[in-house]
Amino acid sequence: MNQLKPAFLSLVVLSVLTGVVYPLAVTGIAQVLFPRQAAGSLLTVDGRVVGSELIGQSFKSPAYFQGRPSAAGADGYDAVASSGSNLGPTSAKLRDRVAADLERLKKENPAAPGPVPIEIVTASASGLDPHLSPAAARWQAPRVAAARGLPLVDIEALVESRVEARTWGFLGEPRVNVLLLNLDLDRRAPALDGRAGGA
Repeated sequence: MNQLKPAFLSLVVLSVLTGVVYPLAVTGIAQVLFPRQAAGSLLTVDGRVVGSELIGQSFKSPAYFQGRPSAAGADGYDAVASSGSNLGPTSAKLRDRVAADLERLKKENPAAPGPVPIEIVTASASGLDPHLSPAAARWQAPRVAAARGLPLVDIEALVESRVEARTWGFLGEPRVNVLLLNLDLDRRAPALDGRAGGA
């Protein structure tokens, strides 16, 4: 009994501190110092949420830039099922999927410069990466310009305006947020299907 009582008391105190007090304190501090990020960095168009700038989503229309493939959930881009496919380089299923994506992308982007960028056919570890490299976005620019009826130079300038530098100047690589870029496109020239942000 002399050992059980302090052990039980320690369990209760630590459970309250680490399970209630600490999470509430961190949440409160985040909401005060970083309210937008704490709320999910949600993006709205005409009062309607079209996505989060932290979570990738699928864009099928040729009038939109497309992000990386996703293995998160049955149809991809499922935020509650974040994961990779766990398929390795010896997987026939992975090779077949990549080969099919390469063929599709070449057909959909006949005026694209050079080979298909590798990141457009490979999924990220989370399946929810919202970014592309500037080079992968530029590669898609001719297709988007043709679908929107805009000059290619205007689309390329839009891509350049959305390039984010390395975090703190040395972490990661320059990147482009696909959803933010597509929202910029809709503001400049609405897509023919009229869906804000491609959502």
